[in-house]
Amino acid sequence: MNIFADIRARVLDALTDMTAAGQLPEGLDFAAVAVEPPRDPAHGDMATNAAMVLARPAGLKPREIAETLAARLAADPRIEAAEVAGPGFLNLRLAPAVWAEVLRAALDAGDDYGRAAPGQGARINVEFVSANPTGPMHVGHMRGAVFGDALASLLQFAGNDVTREYYINDGGAQVDVLARSAYERYREAHGQEPRIAEGLYPGDYLIPVGQALKDRYGDSLLDRPESEWLAELREFATGLMMQVIRDDLALLGVEMDVYSSEKALYGTGRIEAAIQRLSDAGLIYEGVLDPPKGKLPEDWEAREQTLFRSTAHGDDVDRPVRKSDGSWTYFAPDIAYHWDKIDRGFDQLIDIFGADHGGYVKRMQAAVAALSGGRVPLDVKLIQLVRLLKNGEPFKMSKRAGTFVTLREVVEQAGRDVTRFHMLTRKNDAALDFDFDRVLEQSKDNPVWYVQYASARINSVLRRAAEMGVDVSDAALARALVLDHPAQAALARRIAEWPRTVEIAARAHEPHRIAFYLYDLASDLHALWNRGNDEPSLRFVQDGDIGATAAKIALARAVGVVISAGLGILGVTPAKEMR
Repeated sequence: MNIFADIRARVLDALTDMTAAGQLPEGLDFAAVAVEPPRDPAHGDMATNAAMVLARPAGLKPREIAETLAARLAADPRIEAAEVAGPGFLNLRLAPAVWAEVLRAALDAGDDYGRAAPGQGARINVEFVSANPTGPMHVGHMRGAVFGDALASLLQFAGNDVTREYYINDGGAQVDVLARSAYERYREAHGQEPRIAEGLYPGDYLIPVGQALKDRYGDSLLDRPESEWLAELREFATGLMMQVIRDDLALLGVEMDVYSSEKALYGTGRIEAAIQRLSDAGLIYEGVLDPPKGKLPEDWEAREQTLFRSTAHGDDVDRPVRKSDGSWTYFAPDIAYHWDKIDRGFDQLIDIFGADHGGYVKRMQAAVAALSGGRVPLDVKLIQLVRLLKNGEPFKMSKRAGTFVTLREVVEQAGRDVTRFHMLTRKNDAALDFDFDRVLEQSKDNPVWYVQYASARINSVLRRAAEMGVDVSDAALARALVLDHPAQAALARRIAEWPRTVEIAARAHEPHRIAFYLYDLASDLHALWNRGNDEPSLRFVQDGDIGATAAKIALARAVGVVISAGLGILGVTPAKEMR
């Protein structure tokens, strides 16, 4: 049950009736008509902008439309009052029985309250993490992993068919560097001093790789020329690093549906076919690019290259796909990879990149637009950096990884649930501070703890009620539900916003909205709980009164339903009790 969608449908019906009655002109577009919570709760339960957005195209005054609309809406038994305010805003107050129906719908649906039926949405591919397979995941990858996984869950909750995908960047020079670095650890495993030259990966995480190489090859590779071992060690080390990455993702609670390999594109003709497709569309040509901004002319060597006319699809400049020596640029296999995703039948693509890939967004969107004929949109989300703190000061942990802090180190210190929730307390394109003391403190200022505390409180009252003999099944509580105080109705109104919140967050690709909503819902629950300290009639458990307790804890259970569903989207386990 989405009461906001239901009331909007009633508004649209009323506008259609007004058109039929000649009170509005034919042909008006109602798409911009919205029904949403008012900025000030004192103004009512809902507000619609119908009169304001239709006045100009209708050639009428906003208040004239609003007053006619209000009269029609007042006939709906769910609407207790429809009041025109200001130049033509229309505020609606709903009958108390509506909020009870919302709670019953939540109890009936359980964790599926607010969930759209599968198959109602689109087929969406969410590609995220896609870290180079050259080492363990670091804290920057962690934020992208949490964001991508939560976004995928949110889109699934909203009725879409979602595929989580990891693109393995195993076709570039970085995997050759990995192989050479692993070879030095292989030598070290044989008691020799590793030569970690500049440009190699210095992290201790490659020591086990060196030992694994020794276990497999013995001393047969020692003092052999690079040409004899580079290709084999590249594949061996990449495989081991991908297992480390899979283990790191599992520690964070992330499971991919598909792993795609860049290397697998080479030698298959797939890259050539993708570029030919663009060529057939007149978008590939031979040319010379202007010097990059900031480079002096004497530093620039003009050379003819094979270019993609990405400016035809919104990019700032055209982009090279083949170098002057005939080899592919790094952009070419990415074009082929995205074409593969289009060919797999996805209706929408979402890529999640690190903040340092901002310059890559327009060219990739241009390629997807060209390859799909504009049919498949590509949304690119940039993930800003995470700053690790302890007591407000920059914090560095072990140097096992060489120069960065690993995902595993953070999760082992803070815990999976805390880490995931906190990573979603800011929008993806805003920098995030992760203070180990703040994320673990027990206070209202810590949203992770505050929401989990609400979950624990709800479970506590349900246990106490069950011990009294109350039937705490959802069906029984739905029958017993009574709302007899404005404070209870206010909490019910917050619960009513849940389906709308899911819809908006999914449409905007913003899972942080779920975390914000859960914090507000928890705040409302705690406020009602604390009010019960002064007004015993508001306490969820009424000692000695089974009927009154059942009537009141139905509201708490409904809050628990939404918290459980919301935390499920974020990949966080609801707390049964606080420890």
